[in-house]
Amino acid sequence: MKKLDVRKLVVAALLASFACVATMIIQIPNGIGGYFNLGDCIVLLCGWLLGPVYGALAAGIGSMLADVFSSYLTYAPVTFVIKALMAVIAFYIAKGKNRLFAVVSGICAEVLMILGYFAFETFLYGAGTAALGIVPNALQGIAGIVCALLLKEFVDRKKLWKY
Repeated sequence: MKKLDVRKLVVAALLASFACVATMIIQIPNGIGGYFNLGDCIVLLCGWLLGPVYGALAAGIGSMLADVFSSYLTYAPVTFVIKALMAVIAFYIAKGKNRLFAVVSGICAEVLMILGYFAFETFLYGAGTAALGIVPNALQGIAGIVCALLLKEFVDRKKLWKY
């Protein structure tokens, strides 16, 4: 059995709280019942820095808690799954490679987010209403990728996390 990595666990808890706060602190209504936020920035960073297990848990728990605290309880379980999978995708595609792989991993993760919420909202509201969320989710995804790349560059240059 693998020994528990306390340092990684602490950083995962910290990033989970950052994901929650980044999702909640700036909530710009998108006109269709949801809101723009910067949580995806931290979700991608979780995958890139922590790997598939700790990264998925930090991204999923932090984002899910933001839904719970913001009264989007219906979305909380789905958000946990989508955001956790985003972190896993971000990790496996980027996996310590260059910036291009980080960009591609961010795009793939955000496409998963768009499709995941589209599928869930189709189940809840029907495909027509769910389709209204595609553009706002894509814009949020683009902002998340840009923000995450800037933060990752900062972390890498300052050598804040070499694991």
